[in-house]
Amino acid sequence: MLLEKQEIFVGLNGINIGKENGMRAGLYNSPSPSQLRRKSLERRNSYRRRPNYPIFLVIVGVLFILGFWIVGLQQYPNPGTHLPDKTQRGGDTDEGVLSPNSLSRQLGDQMTLCKSYAVIAKENSNLQLAWHLSAQIRASQQLLSLAATRGSPIVWKEVKPIMQEMSSLIYQAKELHYDSATMLMKLKAEMQALEEMANTAATQSATFGQLAAEAVPKSLYCLSLRLAMKWASDADLREQVIKEQKQVATALVNTNLLHFCVFSDNVLGASVVVNSTIMNANHPEHLVFHLVTDAVNYGAMQSWFCLNDFKGAVIEIQTVESFTWLNASYVPVLKQLQDAETQNYYFRSTGQNAGEAQRTALKFRNPKYLSMLNHLRFYIPEVYPQLDKVVFLDDDVVVQRDLTDLFSLDLHNNVNGAVETCLESFHRFHKYLNFSHPKIKSHFDPDACGWAFGMNVFDLVRWREEGVTARYHYWQEQNVDRTLWKLGTLPAGLLAFYGLTEPLDRRWHILGLGYDANIDADLIENGAVVHYNGNMKPWLKLAMSRYKPIWENYVDFQNSYLQQCNFH
Repeated sequence: MLLEKQEIFVGLNGINIGKENGMRAGLYNSPSPSQLRRKSLERRNSYRRRPNYPIFLVIVGVLFILGFWIVGLQQYPNPGTHLPDKTQRGGDTDEGVLSPNSLSRQLGDQMTLCKSYAVIAKENSNLQLAWHLSAQIRASQQLLSLAATRGSPIVWKEVKPIMQEMSSLIYQAKELHYDSATMLMKLKAEMQALEEMANTAATQSATFGQLAAEAVPKSLYCLSLRLAMKWASDADLREQVIKEQKQVATALVNTNLLHFCVFSDNVLGASVVVNSTIMNANHPEHLVFHLVTDAVNYGAMQSWFCLNDFKGAVIEIQTVESFTWLNASYVPVLKQLQDAETQNYYFRSTGQNAGEAQRTALKFRNPKYLSMLNHLRFYIPEVYPQLDKVVFLDDDVVVQRDLTDLFSLDLHNNVNGAVETCLESFHRFHKYLNFSHPKIKSHFDPDACGWAFGMNVFDLVRWREEGVTARYHYWQEQNVDRTLWKLGTLPAGLLAFYGLTEPLDRRWHILGLGYDANIDADLIENGAVVHYNGNMKPWLKLAMSRYKPIWENYVDFQNSYLQQCNFH
């Protein structure tokens, strides 16, 4: 049996083709008739199956160009047409707000321009343009508010008329030569004027606050006056005080008792200090209070502490005028206060440096900085020569726990036990003293910690050994021209007690209740002594309502004298 021979040919493009195709390709030169008929039939069928490649390529090309054109429109929109919804977001997302195509941002920019042009138009008496600009600003604000309320973005349809109107008004303003240069000059002038107004308002606020802090409230003045009248008119009361002073004479110099000193002309303030200390003491009968006031308030002080019960604590009252050794020949501060230039600087603020004095020395113009009651703290060993240790308390503090442990603290051979205040940088020495002066720069560390007066433990034995009062006198004499520091007792204290101060636990003395509204509540609650240092004293209407109840807890508002003077 013979097999039919099948011949296969490979074309030029590598595709296998049969014999017939090979014949058609010219591989056989003499085809048969039947083969020619079959070839013609297959050619017709092949024409029917073969696609039209040129048309297909044209269609694909057109579609490709059309797609490229559409993508290009999306990436680079025609500025003459409105933006698609994707870029016309109302600013409900951060990306929409930051986008330069955001309608909210464009509207805000136009509002800013309109506000500036409105100001300039008013200054140029073009009230009609200013009115139209203001109207469009209000319309824009209402639209933004509406969009925020409904929670959906702004769309082009609602913002288009406003933006077109504002664009027209901005163009009109520019035609009136309200150009950028003019705007900058006008705005700069406005900024300078506002800055001057702010500075003036700040100075006035500080001045009024200082005046309010210095003024004696009517009720407090009434109390002192009524108590002074009682002292002057009641002979029995005076005899009772003299009798009690003789009975407690030995206790005043008994070093086994706990001695506190308070220097004040405020009857109610001193009363709260004494009352709060006694009420929180485990043994009030061991406490001795040495009060020093001025001659004006001496009778009021004697009446108050004689008429009220203080649980067996000993209270001594003296006047600063009774210390005859406290005179200008011995005390540099008194000598300086007699100087005409010093009086002019701190009291009158007139002349060439009046403005500077008003700005830089305003807080130090408070009478307490010029009173000897305030400077008497540097003479405690001389006021109480027979005492070894005392705790000094300001008249604007409240004691919240027993202070007996203060008298047994180890001061490590130092004179002053005080709470440091350098938790912040502005409470270091360089903030109080002039370190550009060679005498200050060569003797003190500018980064040394400051500390606070108001609750201090003083070792009077070491004080006398170190001659602290003499050091205080030296630096006061060096500061006669006020180049080392401005008026006040704290800078002088920092110098006098430099290297002689023992840091105490911060919980012993909490500061700032007279100016800082953000003191931690737990810190106040756990503090042994809280201090209303600052202008907002607890007996003033300026006092912070948050802290005032702490002080009021130790005021007996049922007292007849307080009721007569309308204390609430």
